[in-house]
Amino acid sequence: MKDQIKIVGICGSLREGSYTHAALTVALRGAAEAGAQTQLINLRDYKLPFCDGGDADSADAKKLRAEVSAAQGIILATPEYHGGFSGVLKNALDLMGFDEFEGKMIGLVGISGGAMGAFSALNTLRTVGRAVHAWVVPEQASVPHASDVFDDAGHCKDPRVEKRLKEVGRQVAKFAGLMASDQAKEFLKLWEHSQANPGGEDR
Repeated sequence: MKDQIKIVGICGSLREGSYTHAALTVALRGAAEAGAQTQLINLRDYKLPFCDGGDADSADAKKLRAEVSAAQGIILATPEYHGGFSGVLKNALDLMGFDEFEGKMIGLVGISGGAMGAFSALNTLRTVGRAVHAWVVPEQASVPHASDVFDDAGHCKDPRVEKRLKEVGRQVAKFAGLMASDQAKEFLKLWEHSQANPGGEDR
């Protein structure tokens, strides 16, 4: 499809049989059902350098940046570790910036082994989204007691959780599509050329 929206999902877990990977797969399925082209980026498959504040020019870092740059929407999925999101996801995000994220839609998925869910990790990721000038959609999915929700094959056993995960993907696809529409582009063009603070002169 010529104008098909592309959504990438970044899995912030390196664990084999990861529940984060399973949850992200469901969320991307929701995006696909909304008409988007999807790609799951499994950081296990990338040999990324540690971010040291310089320009990372390794082949896998370039590949990651190119894949995220080509997308109109991104789903970030992470396990919650000690009240925050995973170090591997933080490093991947630190190797990118405005070029990959600015003006794009981001959806959030968090996984927890405990009863409290992954809300602290997701709230922190919202801050990261604002820092890179992205639009973080209101819908998010926090999955507590992940080992009870997914079976050994990674299938979701709870229809309510599956619905929430899919809705994250659907919203990212929907809003990314709206942002890419001709009407949105025309609005942004008019906004950029509008009078500064019309009617705001001192009287």
